[in-house]
Amino acid sequence: MSAIRWPRVLNPTQLSQLISAQNSPLKALKIFNEAKVKYPNYCHNSKVYATMINILGNTCRISEMKQVIDQMKHDSCQCQDSIFVYALKTYAMSGLIDEAVSLFKSLPQFNCVSWTNSFNTILEIMVKENRLESACRVFLEHSHGWEVKSRTKSLTLLIEALCRIQKPDLALCVLQEMDYQGCYPQRETYRILMKGLCEEGMFNEATHLLYSMFWRISLKGSGGDVAIYKILLDSFCDNGMIKEAGDFLGKILKKGLKAPKRCHKQLDLGRLYDERMDAKEAKDLINEALIKGLVPSSESYKTMAVDFFCEGKIEEGNKVLDEMNKKGFTILPLIYEVKIDALCRQGRIDEAVEVIEKEMIYTSCVPTVKLYNNLVKGLCDAKRADVAVHYLRKMSGQLGCIPDRETYTILVDGLCRNGRYTEASEVLEEMSIRSYYPNAQTYNSVIRGLCMADRSYGAIIWLEEMISQDKVPDYYAWASLVSSFCSHDVISEILAERLERLRKS
Repeated sequence: MSAIRWPRVLNPTQLSQLISAQNSPLKALKIFNEAKVKYPNYCHNSKVYATMINILGNTCRISEMKQVIDQMKHDSCQCQDSIFVYALKTYAMSGLIDEAVSLFKSLPQFNCVSWTNSFNTILEIMVKENRLESACRVFLEHSHGWEVKSRTKSLTLLIEALCRIQKPDLALCVLQEMDYQGCYPQRETYRILMKGLCEEGMFNEATHLLYSMFWRISLKGSGGDVAIYKILLDSFCDNGMIKEAGDFLGKILKKGLKAPKRCHKQLDLGRLYDERMDAKEAKDLINEALIKGLVPSSESYKTMAVDFFCEGKIEEGNKVLDEMNKKGFTILPLIYEVKIDALCRQGRIDEAVEVIEKEMIYTSCVPTVKLYNNLVKGLCDAKRADVAVHYLRKMSGQLGCIPDRETYTILVDGLCRNGRYTEASEVLEEMSIRSYYPNAQTYNSVIRGLCMADRSYGAIIWLEEMISQDKVPDYYAWASLVSSFCSHDVISEILAERLERLRKS
C-alpha cells in the first residue's frame, strides 16, 4: 500500500480510478476506507460506492460488499437505483435470495429517491426462483409508494407470478387493474397471460383476451403479435379443438395481422375442418398460414423465427428464414444467436458451425460476441474444445468482436472438462492479460487439472495469482498440489518453498 501515490486534494473521480486500478478487491477496499482517514473533509459519492460495490460483487466478496452497502446507508449518501439493482442481482447469483429481499425491504433507510428498477428486479428474481406467493406479497406491500415511478413492468411480473401458481383468473383482474393504474399493457403482458389461460384450459377467457389484443395492440396489424396468436392456436390443436383453431386463424389473419385478401386465397385453410386432421398436421398448416399470411416486415419474421427456434423447432424456423430471403429482408444476428443455441441444445453441432461458416456469409450477417459464445459453449459441451479455441482466435481477428469475460470463462471451463489442461492454462493467461479476472472455481479447475497433467509449476503460478486476488483455493486444489508433490521421489525445493510461503499467507 505504500506504493499508492495519494493526491494533495482527493475527489471522488480520482478515488474511483484508483480503486478500479487494483488487482485485489481487498486492496481496493483498504484504499476506499483509508480515503476518509487521510482526507477528513472528503465524502464518498454514489459513483465511488458503485465502483467499490461492483469490484466486490464481481469477485464474490459478498460479506465485504454488504459492509460497504451498510456504510453507504449510514453516510446518507444520495445513491442511484442502479447500485441496488446490481447488489440484488449479485445476491441472487450467489443463491442469497433472503439477503436480496432483506436489502430491498431496507431501501427506505437509504437516501434513494427512486427505486423503480430495484422493485422490478426483486420481483423478477423472486418469480425466477419460484417464490411466487412471496413475490405477490412484496408487490402488495411496496407498489404504492411514490418511489416506484412506473408499474407496467411490475404488474406484468405480478401477472406472471399468478399464472405460474395457476391463478390466471386473478391475473386477468390485474390486467384490468392496469387500466386504473394508468398503465398500458405491453406485448409481453399479453403473451404471459395468454399462456397462463391456455395452460389452465380457460379458452373462453383466452378468446376474449385475443379480442382485447385486436382492440389494443393490434389495431394496425402487428406481426410482432404472432407469437401470442400462436399460443392460442397451438393450445386449441393440443386439446382437439382443431375446428375452433381454424375459425380463429381466419380472424387472426384478417383482424390481427391485417393480411391482404390475396393471402387468404393462397392458403388452403379448409383442410382444418377435415375430421381426419390430427394435431401435428393442423399445427404445421397453421404455421405455414401464419408465415405466408404475415404482412412482410422484419419485426414479424423475427418474432416467428425466434419463437420457433426457442421452442426447438429448427425446420419451422428455417422456413421463416427462407421466406425472409425470398422477400429480401435482412436476417438479424439475434435470430442466428437463437438458432445456434437451439442447434447446440439438440447436439447438432456441425449444423451450428455451418450457420456461422456458410449461412451467415451468404446472408452477409456479421457474427456477434453472443453468437460466438453460444457456439463455443456448444462445442465445449460436445467435447470439441479444440474447435472452440479456433473460434476464439477468429473472434480476436474480427473487427469489433472482442472476446469478453464470458467467452474466456466458457472456454477455460470447457477445456478443463475435456481434459485439455495445458490449453486451458494458456487461455486463462490470455484472459488475465485482458484484465478479465476469472472466479475462484475456474482457478481451482485449472490448478487441479495441471496437477493431474504433471504440470505442478504452472499450478503454483496460478495459485499465486489466485491468492493475489484474495480468492481462496478450495480443498481439492490444495489436495491436488500436495498429491502432485508427493508422487515424486524428489520434491522440487523451489515448488516446496513457494507452496509453504503461500500456505502461510
